[in-house]
Amino acid sequence: MGAVPVQILRVIIWISLIGSLLIQLGFVPLMSWEMNDSGAPLAAIVTLAALIVLGVLGLQVVGVSILRLLTLVRRGRVFSPTAFRHVDRIVGAVAGEAVVLFALAVFASIINRLTPGDELAPGLIGMICGASLVIAGVALVIYVQRQLLAQATETLARAEGLQSELDEVI
Repeated sequence: MGAVPVQILRVIIWISLIGSLLIQLGFVPLMSWEMNDSGAPLAAIVTLAALIVLGVLGLQVVGVSILRLLTLVRRGRVFSPTAFRHVDRIVGAVAGEAVVLFALAVFASIINRLTPGDELAPGLIGMICGASLVIAGVALVIYVQRQLLAQATETLARAEGLQSELDEVI
């Protein structure tokens, strides 16, 4: 992978991380105050704020893990056991995102039942559940990619072993 695409990706991830911090530190408190002023129950405010913070935290874990993988790519060490730790974090974070999104759908459904006059269309809640399922599928795709990384790492190790044996024979 060329240096320019890696640098562009690093800049994009850093901008995203800074933006996510602004959401956690700025938007969530403002949203909470606004909901409090509108008379929403404290439990609903805390639950929604926690789900948003957890969702953003999962994205931050993915971003930091990708930055570390890019560092391994730059150093030519992506086929090392260190990469597995970062990929495992990404799989866990993406799976966690699916759970958080499903929890948001459950929360929205409960709030919808407690609020007079359906505020949210049931189809919207279904779409959120569907998005949660898709994100869980993405976690599985990343896990499959991890298995391919494991195979490539084993193949590289065997090739290096065979090369050293060949060097000894020659």
